Amino acid sequence: MIWLLLKVVIFLGAVAALTWGFGLLIDQGEGIRIAAGGVELTLGPVQAVVGALTLLLALWLLLMTIGLTVALIRFLNGDETALSRYLFRNRLKKGYQALAEGLLAVAAGEGRAALAQAARAERLLDRPELTDPLTAQAAELAGDRARAAAVYGRLLASERTRFVGLRGMLRQKIGEGDSAAALALAKEAFALRPRHEEVQDILLRLQAEAHDWKGARATLDAKTRAGALPRDVYRRRDAVLALQEARDVFAEGNSIEARETAIAANRLSPDLIPAAAMAARAYIAAGQPKYAARVLRKAWEMRPHPDLAAAFAEIAPDESPRARLKRFAQLTDASPDDPESRMLSAELLIAAEDFPAARRAIGGLVAKRPTARAMAIMAAIERGMGADDAVVRGWLARALTAPRGPQWVCDKCHSIHAAWAPTCQNCGAFDTMSWTEPVETTGPSPTQTEMLPLIVGTPASRPGDGSADGTVVEAEATAPPRPD
Repeated sequence: MIWLLLKVVIFLGAVAALTWGFGLLIDQGEGIRIAAGGVELTLGPVQAVVGALTLLLALWLLLMTIGLTVALIRFLNGDETALSRYLFRNRLKKGYQALAEGLLAVAAGEGRAALAQAARAERLLDRPELTDPLTAQAAELAGDRARAAAVYGRLLASERTRFVGLRGMLRQKIGEGDSAAALALAKEAFALRPRHEEVQDILLRLQAEAHDWKGARATLDAKTRAGALPRDVYRRRDAVLALQEARDVFAEGNSIEARETAIAANRLSPDLIPAAAMAARAYIAAGQPKYAARVLRKAWEMRPHPDLAAAFAEIAPDESPRARLKRFAQLTDASPDDPESRMLSAELLIAAEDFPAARRAIGGLVAKRPTARAMAIMAAIERGMGADDAVVRGWLARALTAPRGPQWVCDKCHSIHAAWAPTCQNCGAFDTMSWTEPVETTGPSPTQTEMLPLIVGTPASRPGDGSADGTVVEAEATAPPRPD
């Protein structure tokens, strides 16, 4: 920067001196008289012009000599390209301009134009570590995967560009669906750049897909130590991996190790529903029902879920309906207003044949948050209380078109899963399963199930019935009598 500024100053000084000299020459008319050190020299107009041009040439040669000397000194100090940069400045300028145009073409999505500029830059610069990444990206953009793979292969040969080549080949293998090769490349790229966040995420996902839970936990730990993951998120995801590790260990028949791993997963993240259910079953198998009940109660307080209730029932599988109703109060009393607690209480009361209490337990849930399960429970209550068949069928008809309620939904792509999994089966995202109500679409169904209540009848509210809270439509049952 200083040298460039110096050259500009010298050039401006030379132009100013020439302007002054020509002005002086014109004013004198006869020439220029120069006196220095007792010597007097008189130059005519033509001689003055020639002298000025000679002076400019000498100045230019001086500047070139100074620049060459500086480049030589840099070369001797270890800058291997200093001399070539000086001697081929114009060539380098055109090469870097082509490189810049190629990068802009890639950013604009113009693959063919980027390839042309990359070839020009490669010819002018002879710097493969600069031009090869551009060529590979341009080839991928243009759909020439074979050329991109060849360039990435060249990048693997140099330690400076090896990671770039690995990352490019990794993306290609993922696009081709070759998970085994992608996993090997991801491990090698991770070994070179363990703090690279993209490689960490890809390796973690591939290891989860391959059920390499121990390797995935090691990657997750490295991601956390690199500062790319908050501690609470790390504990949650480590619990997810530990849970899957426990499932695989259990499938292999190592029940004792599986119990210990499941309990460890629950300790890492008590709100992880599958881990709590599995840890509770591990305690039950070990003959420790109190620990199982404590784990399930804690998880229920955080998030009521049917899987927790099912595991809680396994603590005492042979108890009577009344005894079960009393024992389950440990769960339902923890969050009495939660819809899951209401429906669970109603189901337990139905099993105990206390149908009026079941109706009171479910309350206005069928009006405020109608779901297929709530409608089915109301049908069972009506059947138990001796209601007309048309009323029961009316509730069942509403259950056909009602939302299913909370389900396992991917937070990233919103796809619904029948059971919890560590990775989304649709988009492959890790730890994105949430127990929530999916977005329901509205509009007429292709099966015209909205017409069913008109055919089989609609549920009628009863005096003093708290299930509808005055919002359920009252209608006479219009279904024809059933044939004998």
